[in-house]
Amino acid sequence: MAKKEVTKKIKLQIPAGKATPAPPVGTVLGPAGINLQEFCTKFNDASRDKMGDVLPVEITIYEDRTFDFVLKTPPAAFLLKKVAGIKSGSSKGEEVATITKEQLKQVAETKLPDLNAYTVEEAMKIVEGTARNMGIKVEE
Repeated sequence: MAKKEVTKKIKLQIPAGKATPAPPVGTVLGPAGINLQEFCTKFNDASRDKMGDVLPVEITIYEDRTFDFVLKTPPAAFLLKKVAGIKSGSSKGEEVATITKEQLKQVAETKLPDLNAYTVEEAMKIVEGTARNMGIKVEE
């Protein structure tokens, strides 16, 4: 079997289980020529267990208009907002919420597969930096 030629790689963030051929999915994937309904069905089936989360997805499109996709873990900022119970982070640098080290560890463990870190402690430092930028304080 001949190796398929990759024509495009597209990255999107879609709410889990809620992909539809309408924008933004349709406007990005439509010009690529893949079957939108097929993508939406496969994505929704694959992400059904993560309902409520926003999932980054990396779509590889081949020259014969077939595709593969890889689901990533939700963005750290999304997970931190969920844990802290806030709608958005700080825009002016003020403190908007506080989380515990244990909550930070949970977020770091979730993000670990997609981070450039080998241990949970390294991942915690990365996620803590994101939290600090969002105005979320981490308590000891």
